[in-house]
Amino acid sequence: MATQEKTNQAQESAQKWLDLIDNSKYADSWLEAAPYFQNNITEEEWEKTLQGVRQPLGEKLFRKLESKQYTTSLPGVADGEYVVIQYNTSFVNKKSALETVTPMLDRDGRWKVAGYFIK
Repeated sequence: MATQEKTNQAQESAQKWLDLIDNSKYADSWLEAAPYFQNNITEEEWEKTLQGVRQPLGEKLFRKLESKQYTTSLPGVADGEYVVIQYNTSFVNKKSALETVTPMLDRDGRWKVAGYFIK
């Protein structure tokens, strides 16, 4: 499979996952995340984190793709297939934020989010 096709599939997966967060379905986002993600934070910790970090930002106004990059190596994680995706996002209570979502190709052949950060 071509790298472009992989990055597109990863982006589609990331978008569906972000939709869960945008709709405050935090537990569902944890369940849909990669096992790597789930092994590093409990569902309860994840929900608390999002309630403290994401919820205060308010409703998403828009999200625009800034960049996406396929890689097989990232610092601090095992080699694999990853796509680092960045979005310029605007929320009701924060006009300009940079969201970084990193899906990884899971053993089951699906792209699942392994990392998420908002700056």
